[in-house]
Amino acid sequence: MTNSLPVAPARPGSGLRIGVLALQGDFREHLRAAEATGAHGVSVRRPAELDGLDGLIIPGGESTAIDKLARAFELADPLRERIAGGLPVYGSCAGMILLAQDIADPATDLAGAPQQTFGGLDITVRRNAFGRQRESFETDLEFKGLDFSATETGVAPVHAVFIRGPWVERVGPGVEVLAQVEPADAGHAAHAAALPGAARIVAVRSGQLLATSFHPEVTGEKRIHELFIRMIRGEA
Repeated sequence: MTNSLPVAPARPGSGLRIGVLALQGDFREHLRAAEATGAHGVSVRRPAELDGLDGLIIPGGESTAIDKLARAFELADPLRERIAGGLPVYGSCAGMILLAQDIADPATDLAGAPQQTFGGLDITVRRNAFGRQRESFETDLEFKGLDFSATETGVAPVHAVFIRGPWVERVGPGVEVLAQVEPADAGHAAHAAALPGAARIVAVRSGQLLATSFHPEVTGEKRIHELFIRMIRGEA
């Protein structure tokens, strides 16, 4: 008679290859978060490194720098093609800006040309909408789509950290709003007068694309990355 050891349940991301765009920003934190789900994390700096990915994360950082570096490394067009072709992508903070179809206040280069995005999400975003670095803040959010984490007391709110974060000013008909910051929490924002009395949209989803204004990778909030994994698997 033999005693067999119990088999540990597979983690949600087991068997998946998740790329993280590693040109600038907090890509290391996202790699750790992806690997915490059981996925194999891949740093992406070259077009060939997009091959074989099940999903991609675009991290927070400087959206203008990521845009320029993506073009310099000849990644911008391949990324647009993969996103348009259905590659699941999660964008956090700057990543939300880079997934947006439109930017309300794009930065311009020395020639006056506006920054570019990879697109995919039918949204308009405003950069640095909640203010500069010194105006960073934290708040708890009701976040749709996290039913898989429910306990007997329901689904716990997401503790979100906003660091020079964007917000969404327009959503297209195919975009689902997942979370909003209420006016009382956003009243100090640099552009609060632009949308008087309105809640600020800070998380959206459209098909296989997910974006948040905040940084779950810096707080230990694991459910946003798990939601992305479940989207890839067709479970969310």
